[in-house]
Amino acid sequence: MSHLDHRTARAVVTVLGPDGAPLADTDVTVAQTRHAFGFGCTGFEFLRREPQASSPLEDLWLDLFDTATLPFYWRHFEPERGHPRTAVLREAASRLVDRGVRVKGHPLMWHTLAPGWLLDLPVDEVERVQRERITRDVSEFAGLVDTWDAINEVVIMPVFRAEKNAITPLAWERGRIATIRLAFETARAANPSATLLLNDFDMSTAYECLIEGVLEAGIQVDVLGLQSHMHQGWWGEEKTARVLERFSRFGLPLHFTETTLVSGHLMPREIVDLNDYRVDAWPSTPEGEQRQADELTRHYQMLVEHPAVQSVTYWGLGDEGAWLGAPAGLVRRDGTPKPAYTALRDLVRGQWWHAPTTTRTDAAGQVAVEGWRGDYEVRRGDAVAAFVVGDDERVAVRLP
Repeated sequence: MSHLDHRTARAVVTVLGPDGAPLADTDVTVAQTRHAFGFGCTGFEFLRREPQASSPLEDLWLDLFDTATLPFYWRHFEPERGHPRTAVLREAASRLVDRGVRVKGHPLMWHTLAPGWLLDLPVDEVERVQRERITRDVSEFAGLVDTWDAINEVVIMPVFRAEKNAITPLAWERGRIATIRLAFETARAANPSATLLLNDFDMSTAYECLIEGVLEAGIQVDVLGLQSHMHQGWWGEEKTARVLERFSRFGLPLHFTETTLVSGHLMPREIVDLNDYRVDAWPSTPEGEQRQADELTRHYQMLVEHPAVQSVTYWGLGDEGAWLGAPAGLVRRDGTPKPAYTALRDLVRGQWWHAPTTTRTDAAGQVAVEGWRGDYEVRRGDAVAAFVVGDDERVAVRLP
């Protein structure tokens, strides 16, 4: 049995004509259009105030990824109280959805990048305004953004000291589990069909203990989010396997929400908080680019092989504007793809993809399709119909 058998399926597709009759002995072309597995990236490249033709960077994005994370950092989203940048985010989300991309919002609640105007409010008022923010944004974006990091980095939230903010005192006073309940239950009430994540960078037992407490408290968590910013080097197969084993035991889907590998020198191991590392220049190098490509390939292969993992999001397509100024993107500052981009695309849209294939229906108008689970289309001339390769072994599609 292949390690990837759980990612593939077989469907017998009956192709019907406009009159509903099977199209027997007819040439049709079958092609995959999107994976069921989420191959994601930050979608910050799609944020702009005025619609315009797609950029080369956007084209590279769309040629590889199918799931976008859009920034709802409260400080930037609502810099002035009562004036959120809803229109800008809605335009970006709509453009992505129109292109068949799934969209996630990040995050609804986080101590970092909380707006400064919250600091003047008492704790009870901070909680009320935080609830209002969650209700407003989850409601207004329902149908466009139906997946959210409900709350981000709660392990450190009550004891965070790097920057004064209004959310840390709230989490300290209420406690971690009550704070998580606040975020999840408020978001759930605003959009009962939303997928809500608990997300953290802390892969220690502290996160495991927190998850245990949350589940014991009866809080409905849909997905566990695991960050993997590997600026100090790839975790390696042993650590990755341990992380997968430790967090899959909860029986919840896993999303690797923030994945990075650098293509330059590695951050020194003695740095505890990655934000503390500052250098004048952090260039991408040929040796680093090859290392990044090799390790990213191995990392993705391990994650995709594990049945608990449903999605992997790479954090930043390009080096331009990358977190910490690191050469962590898949595209250089000059806009050219690195070997890591090519290697990942060879997997996602190559080895793990059902390319357009012309085949002939049998006497019953049927074709057998075997491939990666996800969205497909069957085409005859200009007529196109969509179908899904998944749990259903038999499907019927009607061409217009």
